Amino acid sequence: MNKLKWGIIGCGRIAHRFVQGLHEVPGTELVACWSRRAETVDSFVEQYGGRACRSVEELLLCDIDVVYIATLPDSHALYSILALNAGKHVLCEKPAATNLAILESILAVAREKGLLFMEGMKPPFFPLYQKLKEYLLIDPIGPVGYVRAGSSVADISRDHPNFSHDLVGGSIMQIGIYEAFLAIDWLGNTKKVQALGRFGETGIDMFSIFQTEHERGYAQLYSGFDLHGKGDALICGTLGNVTIHKNWWNPTRATIDYLDGRIVEMNEPFTTGGLNYEIAHFCELVRQHTTESPIISHEMSRQMIGMLDEARAQVGLKYKGE
Repeated sequence: MNKLKWGIIGCGRIAHRFVQGLHEVPGTELVACWSRRAETVDSFVEQYGGRACRSVEELLLCDIDVVYIATLPDSHALYSILALNAGKHVLCEKPAATNLAILESILAVAREKGLLFMEGMKPPFFPLYQKLKEYLLIDPIGPVGYVRAGSSVADISRDHPNFSHDLVGGSIMQIGIYEAFLAIDWLGNTKKVQALGRFGETGIDMFSIFQTEHERGYAQLYSGFDLHGKGDALICGTLGNVTIHKNWWNPTRATIDYLDGRIVEMNEPFTTGGLNYEIAHFCELVRQHTTESPIISHEMSRQMIGMLDEARAQVGLKYKGE
Protein backbone atom coordinates (compact mmCIF):
# COMPACT_ATOMS: atom_id res chain seq x y z
CA MET A 1 0.00 0.00 0.00
CA ASN A 2 1.47 3.33 -1.07
CA LYS A 3 1.48 5.82 1.78
CA LEU A 4 -0.82 8.79 1.44
CA LYS A 5 1.14 11.88 2.42
CA TRP A 6 -0.82 14.47 4.38
CA GLY A 7 -0.43 18.16 4.96
CA ILE A 8 -2.36 20.04 7.63
CA ILE A 9 -3.49 23.66 7.48
CA GLY A 10 -4.29 24.91 10.97
CA CYS A 11 -2.81 23.46 14.15
CA GLY A 12 -5.50 24.12 16.75
CA ARG A 13 -7.59 21.79 18.92
CA ILE A 14 -9.20 19.76 16.16
CA ALA A 15 -5.88 19.26 14.38
CA HIS A 16 -4.47 17.53 17.47
CA ARG A 17 -7.40 15.13 17.55
CA PHE A 18 -7.09 14.60 13.82
CA VAL A 19 -3.43 13.59 13.93
CA GLN A 20 -4.10 11.18 16.75
CA GLY A 21 -6.65 9.55 14.46
CA LEU A 22 -4.32 9.69 11.45
CA HIS A 23 -1.68 7.71 13.33
CA GLU A 24 -4.20 4.85 13.66
CA VAL A 25 -4.86 4.61 9.91
CA PRO A 26 -2.42 2.37 8.01
CA GLY A 27 -0.74 3.75 4.92
CA THR A 28 -0.70 7.39 5.99
CA GLU A 29 2.08 9.82 6.80
CA LEU A 30 2.04 13.35 8.20
CA VAL A 31 4.49 15.30 6.05
CA ALA A 32 3.89 19.02 6.52
CA CYS A 33 1.97 21.48 8.70
CA TRP A 34 1.24 25.19 8.62
CA SER A 35 -0.53 27.57 10.95
CA ARG A 36 -0.83 31.34 11.00
CA ARG A 37 1.20 31.42 14.21
CA ALA A 38 4.75 30.09 13.86
CA GLU A 39 4.98 29.03 17.51
CA THR A 40 1.81 26.96 17.14
CA VAL A 41 3.06 24.98 14.17
CA ASP A 42 6.49 24.51 15.75
CA SER A 43 4.92 23.04 18.88
CA PHE A 44 2.61 20.87 16.78
CA VAL A 45 5.45 19.43 14.69
CA GLU A 46 7.57 18.83 17.78
CA GLN A 47 4.74 16.70 19.17
CA TYR A 48 3.62 14.87 16.02
CA GLY A 49 6.39 15.14 13.44
CA GLY A 50 6.39 16.48 9.92
CA ARG A 51 7.79 19.70 8.51
CA ALA A 52 6.89 23.09 9.95
CA CYS A 53 6.07 25.36 7.02
CA ARG A 54 6.22 29.15 7.20
CA SER A 55 3.51 29.80 4.62
CA VAL A 56 0.58 27.98 3.09
CA GLU A 57 2.38 28.23 -0.25
CA GLU A 58 5.36 26.38 1.21
CA LEU A 59 3.10 23.63 2.49
CA LEU A 60 1.39 23.20 -0.89
CA LEU A 61 4.78 22.83 -2.58
CA CYS A 62 5.64 19.89 -0.31
CA ASP A 63 5.42 16.28 -1.50
CA ILE A 64 1.89 15.70 -0.20
CA ASP A 65 -1.21 14.05 -1.68
CA VAL A 66 -3.88 15.32 0.67
CA VAL A 67 -4.59 18.46 2.69
CA TYR A 68 -6.66 18.49 5.85
CA ILE A 69 -8.04 21.94 6.62
CA ALA A 70 -8.40 22.48 10.36
CA THR A 71 -8.70 26.26 10.48
CA LEU A 72 -11.77 28.16 11.63
CA PRO A 73 -14.75 28.34 9.25
CA ASP A 74 -14.01 31.85 8.03
CA SER A 75 -11.02 30.56 6.02
CA HIS A 76 -12.19 27.11 4.93
CA ALA A 77 -13.05 28.19 1.40
CA LEU A 78 -9.81 30.12 0.89
CA TYR A 79 -7.58 27.21 1.85
CA SER A 80 -9.73 24.57 0.15
CA ILE A 81 -9.49 26.37 -3.17
CA LEU A 82 -5.75 27.00 -2.78
CA ALA A 83 -5.15 23.32 -2.05
CA LEU A 84 -7.34 22.09 -4.91
CA ASN A 85 -5.65 24.45 -7.35
CA ALA A 86 -2.31 23.04 -6.17
CA GLY A 87 -3.49 19.55 -7.13
CA LYS A 88 -4.21 18.23 -3.63
CA HIS A 89 -7.21 16.27 -2.45
CA VAL A 90 -9.00 18.07 0.39
CA LEU A 91 -10.69 16.97 3.59
CA CYS A 92 -12.14 20.11 5.16
CA GLU A 93 -13.58 20.49 8.62
CA LYS A 94 -17.26 21.30 8.95
CA PRO A 95 -18.88 23.59 8.05
CA ALA A 96 -16.98 23.49 4.77
CA ALA A 97 -18.11 26.99 3.83
CA THR A 98 -19.92 29.98 5.29
CA ASN A 99 -22.88 29.60 2.93
CA LEU A 100 -24.11 27.64 -0.07
CA ALA A 101 -22.79 30.07 -2.69
CA ILE A 102 -19.27 29.79 -1.27
CA LEU A 103 -19.54 26.01 -1.06
CA GLU A 104 -20.48 25.91 -4.74
CA SER A 105 -17.31 27.84 -5.60
CA ILE A 106 -15.23 25.18 -3.83
CA LEU A 107 -17.04 22.31 -5.51
CA ALA A 108 -16.58 23.94 -8.93
CA VAL A 109 -12.79 23.92 -8.46
CA ALA A 110 -12.85 20.30 -7.24
CA ARG A 111 -14.80 19.27 -10.37
CA GLU A 112 -12.48 21.22 -12.65
CA LYS A 113 -9.38 19.63 -11.12
CA GLY A 114 -10.87 16.13 -10.85
CA LEU A 115 -9.93 15.91 -7.17
CA LEU A 116 -11.61 14.54 -4.07
CA PHE A 117 -13.24 17.10 -1.80
CA MET A 118 -15.08 16.00 1.32
CA GLU A 119 -16.52 17.87 4.26
CA GLY A 120 -15.51 16.44 7.62
CA MET A 121 -18.63 15.00 9.30
CA LYS A 122 -17.63 12.19 11.63
CA PRO A 123 -20.85 10.57 13.01
CA PRO A 124 -21.72 8.30 10.05
CA PHE A 125 -18.32 6.61 10.20
CA PHE A 126 -18.50 5.59 13.86
CA PRO A 127 -18.92 1.84 14.51
CA LEU A 128 -22.20 2.39 16.40
CA TYR A 129 -23.79 4.43 13.61
CA GLN A 130 -22.77 1.92 10.95
CA LYS A 131 -23.92 -1.07 13.02
CA LEU A 132 -27.26 0.65 13.64
CA LYS A 133 -27.83 1.27 9.94
CA GLU A 134 -26.93 -2.34 9.10
CA TYR A 135 -29.17 -3.78 11.83
CA LEU A 136 -32.20 -1.76 10.74
CA LEU A 137 -31.96 -3.27 7.28
CA ILE A 138 -32.83 -6.69 8.70
CA ASP A 139 -35.05 -5.59 11.62
CA PRO A 140 -36.49 -2.25 10.51
CA ILE A 141 -38.42 0.36 12.47
CA GLY A 142 -40.45 1.08 9.34
CA PRO A 143 -40.28 4.28 7.29
CA VAL A 144 -38.70 7.04 9.38
CA GLY A 145 -40.82 10.19 9.61
CA TYR A 146 -39.46 12.17 12.54
CA VAL A 147 -36.04 13.12 13.95
CA ARG A 148 -35.40 15.06 17.14
CA ALA A 149 -31.83 16.04 18.03
CA GLY A 150 -29.81 18.80 19.56
CA SER A 151 -27.13 19.90 21.94
CA SER A 152 -26.46 22.95 24.06
CA VAL A 153 -23.06 23.21 25.70
CA ALA A 154 -22.97 25.70 28.57
CA ASP A 155 -19.37 25.29 29.74
CA ILE A 156 -17.40 26.66 26.78
CA SER A 157 -14.96 29.43 27.70
CA ARG A 158 -16.10 32.82 26.42
CA ASP A 159 -12.77 33.29 24.61
CA HIS A 160 -13.52 30.29 22.39
CA PRO A 161 -13.76 31.04 18.64
CA ASN A 162 -17.34 29.74 18.70
CA PHE A 163 -18.32 33.13 20.17
CA SER A 164 -16.58 35.17 17.47
CA HIS A 165 -18.78 36.72 14.80
CA ASP A 166 -15.75 37.44 12.61
CA LEU A 167 -14.69 33.78 12.71
CA VAL A 168 -18.17 32.52 11.70
CA GLY A 169 -19.18 31.47 15.19
CA GLY A 170 -22.62 30.83 16.58
CA SER A 171 -24.48 27.74 17.69
CA ILE A 172 -26.21 27.14 14.34
CA MET A 173 -22.92 26.91 12.47
CA GLN A 174 -20.87 25.16 15.14
CA ILE A 175 -23.45 22.69 16.51
CA GLY A 176 -26.44 22.86 14.17
CA ILE A 177 -24.41 21.43 11.29
CA TYR A 178 -24.42 18.06 13.09
CA GLU A 179 -28.17 18.17 13.60
CA ALA A 180 -28.64 19.12 9.94
CA PHE A 181 -26.70 16.02 8.91
CA LEU A 182 -28.81 13.71 11.06
CA ALA A 183 -32.12 15.07 9.79
CA ILE A 184 -31.07 14.90 6.14
CA ASP A 185 -29.50 11.45 6.49
CA TRP A 186 -32.73 9.92 7.80
CA LEU A 187 -35.40 12.10 6.19
CA GLY A 188 -33.97 13.28 2.88
CA ASN A 189 -33.61 16.72 1.35
CA THR A 190 -34.97 19.76 3.16
CA LYS A 191 -38.17 21.36 1.88
CA LYS A 192 -38.91 23.97 4.56
CA VAL A 193 -37.22 25.54 7.60
CA GLN A 194 -38.73 27.46 10.53
CA ALA A 195 -36.20 28.91 12.97
CA LEU A 196 -35.98 31.06 16.08
CA GLY A 197 -32.86 32.22 17.85
CA ARG A 198 -31.52 34.66 20.41
CA PHE A 199 -28.23 36.49 20.30
CA GLY A 200 -25.41 37.12 22.74
CA GLU A 201 -23.23 40.17 23.24
CA THR A 202 -20.75 39.14 20.51
CA GLY A 203 -23.43 39.11 17.80
CA ILE A 204 -23.75 35.35 17.36
CA ASP A 205 -26.73 33.14 18.16
CA MET A 206 -26.46 31.70 21.67
CA PHE A 207 -29.45 29.40 21.34
CA SER A 208 -31.50 28.46 18.29
CA ILE A 209 -34.29 26.06 17.48
CA PHE A 210 -35.32 25.03 14.00
CA GLN A 211 -38.08 22.83 12.71
CA THR A 212 -37.62 21.36 9.26
CA GLU A 213 -39.76 19.58 6.71
CA HIS A 214 -38.05 16.99 4.55
CA GLU A 215 -38.95 14.69 1.68
CA ARG A 216 -39.89 11.93 4.14
CA GLY A 217 -40.89 13.71 7.34
CA TYR A 218 -40.14 16.32 9.96
CA ALA A 219 -37.32 17.23 12.35
CA GLN A 220 -37.05 19.36 15.47
CA LEU A 221 -33.50 20.51 16.18
CA TYR A 222 -31.73 22.82 18.61
CA SER A 223 -28.26 24.19 19.28
CA GLY A 224 -26.89 26.41 22.00
CA PHE A 225 -24.04 27.74 24.12
CA ASP A 226 -25.70 29.00 27.30
CA LEU A 227 -28.00 26.16 28.37
CA HIS A 228 -27.05 22.63 29.40
CA GLY A 229 -28.66 20.44 26.75
CA LYS A 230 -28.77 16.68 26.70
CA GLY A 231 -27.17 15.84 23.36
CA ASP A 232 -29.10 12.70 22.43
CA ALA A 233 -31.14 11.97 19.30
CA LEU A 234 -34.49 10.31 18.60
CA ILE A 235 -35.37 8.71 15.26
CA CYS A 236 -39.00 7.57 14.86
CA GLY A 237 -40.49 5.13 12.38
CA THR A 238 -43.85 3.43 12.00
CA LEU A 239 -42.69 0.23 13.75
CA GLY A 240 -40.42 1.65 16.42
CA ASN A 241 -37.91 4.30 17.36
CA VAL A 242 -34.18 4.65 17.98
CA THR A 243 -32.53 6.66 20.72
CA ILE A 244 -28.87 7.42 20.10
CA HIS A 245 -27.68 8.31 23.57
CA LYS A 246 -25.55 11.35 24.32
CA ASN A 247 -23.32 12.47 22.83
CA TRP A 248 -25.03 11.28 19.68
CA TRP A 249 -22.36 12.78 17.36
CA ASN A 250 -19.73 10.59 19.11
CA PRO A 251 -22.13 7.64 19.28
CA THR A 252 -21.44 4.58 21.42
CA ARG A 253 -24.92 3.51 22.64
CA ALA A 254 -28.31 3.17 21.00
CA THR A 255 -31.65 1.72 22.09
CA ILE A 256 -34.19 0.43 19.57
CA ASP A 257 -37.72 0.38 21.00
CA TYR A 258 -40.11 -1.63 18.80
CA LEU A 259 -43.88 -1.25 18.64
CA ASP A 260 -44.25 -4.95 19.51
CA GLY A 261 -42.48 -4.42 22.84
CA ARG A 262 -39.02 -5.64 21.94
CA ILE A 263 -36.00 -3.62 23.09
CA VAL A 264 -32.61 -3.92 21.41
CA GLU A 265 -29.56 -2.36 23.05
CA MET A 266 -26.41 -1.56 21.11
CA ASN A 267 -23.00 -0.72 22.54
CA GLU A 268 -20.09 -0.01 20.22
CA PRO A 269 -17.07 1.84 21.67
CA PHE A 270 -14.77 3.86 19.46
CA THR A 271 -11.04 4.45 19.56
CA THR A 272 -8.71 7.43 19.30
CA GLY A 273 -11.37 10.12 19.38
CA GLY A 274 -13.27 8.68 16.43
CA LEU A 275 -11.76 10.73 13.59
CA ASN A 276 -9.76 7.70 12.47
CA TYR A 277 -12.87 6.18 10.88
CA GLU A 278 -13.56 9.28 8.78
CA ILE A 279 -9.88 9.41 7.76
CA ALA A 280 -9.87 5.75 6.73
CA HIS A 281 -12.94 6.34 4.54
CA PHE A 282 -11.31 9.35 2.89
CA CYS A 283 -8.07 7.44 2.23
CA GLU A 284 -9.99 4.62 0.62
CA LEU A 285 -11.71 7.09 -1.72
CA VAL A 286 -8.35 8.60 -2.73
CA ARG A 287 -6.92 5.17 -3.52
CA GLN A 288 -10.01 4.34 -5.57
CA HIS A 289 -9.58 7.61 -7.53
CA THR A 290 -13.05 8.69 -6.41
CA THR A 291 -13.83 12.41 -6.38
CA GLU A 292 -16.87 12.33 -4.09
CA SER A 293 -17.84 10.43 -0.96
CA PRO A 294 -21.04 8.38 -1.24
CA ILE A 295 -21.68 9.07 2.46
CA ILE A 296 -20.83 12.77 2.82
CA SER A 297 -21.58 13.59 -0.78
CA HIS A 298 -21.40 17.03 -2.31
CA GLU A 299 -25.17 17.09 -2.30
CA MET A 300 -25.19 16.25 1.40
CA SER A 301 -22.88 19.21 2.01
CA ARG A 302 -25.17 21.41 -0.09
CA GLN A 303 -28.22 20.29 1.85
CA MET A 304 -26.56 20.85 5.24
CA ILE A 305 -25.31 24.36 4.57
CA GLY A 306 -28.52 25.22 2.70
CA MET A 307 -30.53 24.35 5.81
CA LEU A 308 -28.25 26.48 7.98
CA ASP A 309 -28.40 29.37 5.51
CA GLU A 310 -32.18 29.44 5.83
CA ALA A 311 -32.08 29.07 9.64
CA ARG A 312 -29.60 31.96 9.91
CA ALA A 313 -31.69 34.10 7.59
CA GLN A 314 -34.74 33.58 9.77
CA VAL A 315 -32.97 34.41 13.05
CA GLY A 316 -31.11 37.32 11.41
CA LEU A 317 -27.52 36.10 11.64
CA LYS A 318 -25.29 37.38 8.84
CA TYR A 319 -21.52 37.27 8.46
CA LYS A 320 -19.10 39.63 6.75
CA GLY A 321 -19.71 39.92 3.04
CA GLU A 322 -23.22 38.43 3.10
